[in-house]
Amino acid sequence: MTTKNPPLRGRARLTFWAHLFKAITRQHHLELIPILRPLLPPDGVVFDVGAHAGQMAKLFAMMAPLGHVYAFEPGAYALAILRPMVRLKGRGRISIDSIAFGAKPGTLTLSTPIKRSGSLGFGLSHLGEGGEGDNVYRHDVAVETIDRFVAAKGLARLDLIKADIEGWEMQLLLGATETLTKLRPVVFLEVVDSYLARAGDSRVALWRFMRERKYQPHRLAAGLPLFDPEADGDVVWIPAEKAGLLAHGGA
Repeated sequence: MTTKNPPLRGRARLTFWAHLFKAITRQHHLELIPILRPLLPPDGVVFDVGAHAGQMAKLFAMMAPLGHVYAFEPGAYALAILRPMVRLKGRGRISIDSIAFGAKPGTLTLSTPIKRSGSLGFGLSHLGEGGEGDNVYRHDVAVETIDRFVAAKGLARLDLIKADIEGWEMQLLLGATETLTKLRPVVFLEVVDSYLARAGDSRVALWRFMRERKYQPHRLAAGLPLFDPEADGDVVWIPAEKAGLLAHGGA
């Protein structure tokens, strides 16, 4: 299995160092802290799936100083940024697993678009067909299921799953059915119908899947209002029993 980075020259090499510098020195998404605070206790356990350069992993570690963040990132380029960032900023609360999650274990090809400058659009890396033609860097990645990972780690608790994986979200959920039933984590997803279509999935099917498991969709906004009507966007899926507690001011 190949995980070697593509050769970077000129501007692309400078872009890599800029990405690394920002990952280490800056903290994005601070506006999400008051929104997600009711859902993540100080000792919370988080799965950050598609950890990218680690901005969300750092945020979750900040919010859960007594807990742990599992950062999952299979992309070779992203890992070259994520690993040094975690060594310097993880404070022992972030671990990295270089795997993707899906409906079943195996090996799949990760595609990362190459920009005209030669730098990689690593925030758009995805499994499944993307229609980029040859202007893309591809390499094979290991795929696991959340259920198998949770069992292997012996986890009895999981508070939050965040997944921004460019259309592979439904495949991740199909491999997490036991975890959703037993541990009842909040699930924070980016849901885009055209991206889900890469894997033969759809937004309608994803919403039905989560509702059948008694999860309620909420918008990523102050007070976590209900997400209605169904549409593309960031969706915070909260177990019905936890949503009821939120309505009464508790977590």
